[in-house]
Amino acid sequence: MNILAIILVGIVALEHLVIMLLEMFFMESKMAKRSFKLPEHLQKDPNVKVMFANQGLYNGFLAAGLIWGLILGSNTVGYMIQLFFILCVIIAAVFGGVTSNKSIIVKQGVPALLALIALILAM
Repeated sequence: MNILAIILVGIVALEHLVIMLLEMFFMESKMAKRSFKLPEHLQKDPNVKVMFANQGLYNGFLAAGLIWGLILGSNTVGYMIQLFFILCVIIAAVFGGVTSNKSIIVKQGVPALLALIALILAM
């Protein structure tokens, strides 16, 4: 598999691990406050914390799937797993950009789209 594809898939996986950590464990951190731009009163709301933790879990699943694909490597199964999870990230980024914040398309969608292109070219 092309080294560029491996690097880009790894970057997307790392990005989603960081998002998972912020949403599940560090919602009140400076980084989370900058990233999510959530008003202070909502950051402390237990219901909002639960919703973000749930969302973080899904981001963790995306990262885990990408890492799993990377561990399996360039064989057909590893490639297909990476392709599937990169497509999931792109779909989630488009949905998040349309329903929540347009910047999600750029922050999460563009790296995933670049990884997708690299995966296709490495095929």
